[in-house]
Amino acid sequence: MPKVFVVYLSTSGNTKAMAEAIAQGVSSRNVDVDVMNFHEAKIKDVAAADAIAIGSSTFHYKMLPPLEKFINDLGKAGVKGKTGAAFGSYGWSGEAPVIIADKMREMGIKVIDPVLRIQYQPTDKDLEECKRLGKDIANKVKG
Repeated sequence: MPKVFVVYLSTSGNTKAMAEAIAQGVSSRNVDVDVMNFHEAKIKDVAAADAIAIGSSTFHYKMLPPLEKFINDLGKAGVKGKTGAAFGSYGWSGEAPVIIADKMREMGIKVIDPVLRIQYQPTDKDLEECKRLGKDIANKVKG
């Protein structure tokens, strides 16, 4: 069975809510999914997945440095050719998900567009959009 990893860094809980909704979308298509804070995620496990979704809140127009290190380490683990998605919440500017998607593309990950960015706390409609992204990810890994 295909495996999807949803990894996030959430400073206020909004990106975590998005990650959980994406995982619900993945599992609704009968695809195995793990969702976890990047602090708990093991690079080798994430790199072994068929698809990887990475989310971050935006802080001072960037993603937070610990997540950037995690992504750089992930790139060294061999993720070329995998399916990927980037997402995140933001207050003012929302660059982090776009930066994540660019880094994923540089590593050879096939990123699903558009990048999912939600301002502030996700509404029910926003969470449905997250679930749709999860379904899109699952459909890609199922072929």
